[in-house]
Amino acid sequence: MNGNNNFTLCPISDSYKRILLPLTYSLVFVLGLTLNGALLWVVCFRTRTWSCSVIYLTNLAVADLLYVLSLPLLIVSYAMDDVWPFGDIICKAVRFFFCANLHCSMMFLMCISVHRFLGVCYPITALRFRTKNLAVLTSVSVWVLVTLEISPTLVFSHTGLINNMTVCYEMTNPGQLYTYFPYDMFLDVVGFLVPFMIILICYCSMMRVLYRAGRDNSQVGTENLNKSIRTILAVCLMFVLCFVPYHIARIVYLFVRVYVSSNCRVINLVMIGYKIWKPLVSFNSCANPLLYFLVTYQKAMAVFSHEGNILTCRYVQQKGSPFKLTEGL
Repeated sequence: MNGNNNFTLCPISDSYKRILLPLTYSLVFVLGLTLNGALLWVVCFRTRTWSCSVIYLTNLAVADLLYVLSLPLLIVSYAMDDVWPFGDIICKAVRFFFCANLHCSMMFLMCISVHRFLGVCYPITALRFRTKNLAVLTSVSVWVLVTLEISPTLVFSHTGLINNMTVCYEMTNPGQLYTYFPYDMFLDVVGFLVPFMIILICYCSMMRVLYRAGRDNSQVGTENLNKSIRTILAVCLMFVLCFVPYHIARIVYLFVRVYVSSNCRVINLVMIGYKIWKPLVSFNSCANPLLYFLVTYQKAMAVFSHEGNILTCRYVQQKGSPFKLTEGL
């Protein structure tokens, strides 16, 4: 392999992609467009007060929509056996939107986690940090940071020729993989590992506080406590299922492509694993609004007391408003 645009890769059995990826991406497109569109409609027309959580959630939905709207192009390409008929600029844009959605999702989920952590574990001290102005500033900073982080993908991603067919490289052409690998490791650490650890620490700390509050105060209902803990576990489970397998499979795949590039059998095995897990990370675009709709639809209020502080987690369904996004998110 070399850095030229016209080369032949070792034979890879990827015929499954013509069925698996178009089907899964079509499902993600329909569900993601519907759910995120509905979420933005609720936020814009049915939510009177924009809390910090609503601001973060709106940005998360926008990031999801940008990615979902690029899926029809990928669906067509995979259905045509990876042939890319849309040109180099669109190729770069599609890969950019995928990375933007992936990293924006991680960052905004981290922002929501930190916001909840401060409200539950430090309700008084955190008041000056839980302001809408700070949430807006943080959201703008996330978009700027993510754009800077993933801007090199506009250089690495491009079209090329494989067996006389125009393709859109998912990461970069094989001749640049050795250069791309360190950059991808940087993205995995900054855009995945760090937010992942912060989210886990925040939710584990919240579970500990809620458990102690329920144990130390007889007025706390066991049912409400269990609902709050189940919600936290659901968020963590969604995060782990959507992001962890994909990043592990991607790292292994890139490592094999760079350092075991002559072994086509190994490349085939890791590529199959990577391509199977890749659609799963796309489902986070559907899971984010679905999870929050399910949570906010419940007409429940849990009040927790710990060392004299009343901690509230509110999920309220109000009259005339099917879904009300509250500060308790």
